[in-house]
Amino acid sequence: MKVYEVLAQAFVAEGTSDVFGMMGDANMHWMNALARRGVRLYEVRHEGSGLGMADGWARAAGRPGVVTTTSGPGVAQLATSMVVASRARTPLVAFCGETAWGDQDAVQYLDQRRFAAAIECGFVHVSRADLAEEAVQRAFYLARTESRPIMLSAPIDVQKQECEDGDQYVPSTDLIRQVRSLPDPAGVETACDLIQASKRVVIIAGRGARRAAAGEQILRLQEQTGALLATTLQAKNWLCGSTGYHVGIAGLYGNKTAMELLQEADCVIAVGASLNRYTIEHGYLFPDARYIQIDTAPHVVMGNGAVADCYIQADAIAAVTQLSRALESRSVRLEGFHTAGVLERLTAPPVAPAEFRGEPGRLDPREVIHVLDEELPGEIDLVLGSGHQVDFGTMLFQRSREVLSNYGMFGAIGQAPLLTIGSIVANGNRPAFVVEGDASFLMHLPEFETACRYDIPILVVVMNDEGLGAEYHKSRAGGLDPELAVIPTPELGPVAVALGGGGATVRTADQLRAALAEYVRAPRPTVIDVRITRDVVSVPYRRLLYGEDV
Repeated sequence: MKVYEVLAQAFVAEGTSDVFGMMGDANMHWMNALARRGVRLYEVRHEGSGLGMADGWARAAGRPGVVTTTSGPGVAQLATSMVVASRARTPLVAFCGETAWGDQDAVQYLDQRRFAAAIECGFVHVSRADLAEEAVQRAFYLARTESRPIMLSAPIDVQKQECEDGDQYVPSTDLIRQVRSLPDPAGVETACDLIQASKRVVIIAGRGARRAAAGEQILRLQEQTGALLATTLQAKNWLCGSTGYHVGIAGLYGNKTAMELLQEADCVIAVGASLNRYTIEHGYLFPDARYIQIDTAPHVVMGNGAVADCYIQADAIAAVTQLSRALESRSVRLEGFHTAGVLERLTAPPVAPAEFRGEPGRLDPREVIHVLDEELPGEIDLVLGSGHQVDFGTMLFQRSREVLSNYGMFGAIGQAPLLTIGSIVANGNRPAFVVEGDASFLMHLPEFETACRYDIPILVVVMNDEGLGAEYHKSRAGGLDPELAVIPTPELGPVAVALGGGGATVRTADQLRAALAEYVRAPRPTVIDVRITRDVVSVPYRRLLYGEDV
């Protein structure tokens, strides 16, 4: 058996079902071996795009995604998407072909080990035929246990060598002990003391709590403590349909009501949330609060440079369950924020329709979000990109649905449609929509054709202000020429149709509703080019650029 067959067989044993990437001389044998073993291969138009899709696949599936490239330039194309995946702590394995071992004169030679280090990626080398299985096992083990991307670099001459069929392959999952971390009883008692001495409790649920599926336990604790429930950006809208006392995102992307209420807190319980500087606004958001932090990490320093008053290293479900039981044994039950007055403030619409102000042929971006949330069922997942136009959706989407946000992951625009394609594949082709800016979407436009080729039902909503929105508003606020950030774009609806999908360019709310209804009726790859005004500035930018209290 050839080494490339052994490698492919090991990938299948690790649970690989879908691979994204581009074929070249140094990975084509491996890809053929995968195809013969029933793995679905998604040929993309750019290697970095393939990595973005594998990133989205992994985030949705909860296990390592897989991308592949040929040697040298194929590997070099991974740079931006690899750093994004690393910052997002996404487990994935990049199978990268390599020029013949030691041939530094080869035209596609690249020191792939050094390159991997530069793009914040782990590295495993297939240096000998008899170590092929061990290399795959190690790559997947590191991806799973360190929650990061790992490059598996395989020289083409080593891949083509003969290799004896060894013992039964042991997948990396067999080496990882699945142990639930239990909380220290003393820590639970300390947390109880802090809660019992409090009057206004806030629970902040983060991505870790969501991944642990600790929703039921968090809602019970919220009821006992009369707490407001907030989330981090990465857990946006989680549990918002399960309680009336949900304030949305804590931090810069929270609305004014949320900020006013959160500043009244005297106790913050963070579950699976790092409490970074964005979530707690460097500590200004909770000026008088004591902190209880529950996390699986050994130690976390918060965004204000301090450590929690009570830190409990434990699994979210186990820790919150024990905390609830301890409070119950003490007969602790607080009214806290659970009053009619607070509920009335929380049920007010974030933006009244009377405030919408478009212009002829251009919609108010806030109205666009309102229509999207109203017309797209909650079963359709949402992915949010980054940039000024995405701020509106990040703040204003209210309906309970699965949300994946790429904000803060290296600040790279253009990644969200790729993440969406990968997440749809991981979810069995369940439809999803992504909100992006025009410059962001055009950056990886060819991959819409990839979605069409594989009939992946992605809806891309382009918030199109015909420019670099963030730079436009920063220039205008900073005394620079904002017109330098204006870039006219063609109508993207017809472009999408030409690439094999559905598409529409809309300039009114009724046109947008009609386009959305068509997608909901028969989901398929679709682009809706929504022309929006530049005159409306997002709340985060109004706060950061103009110091407005909004």
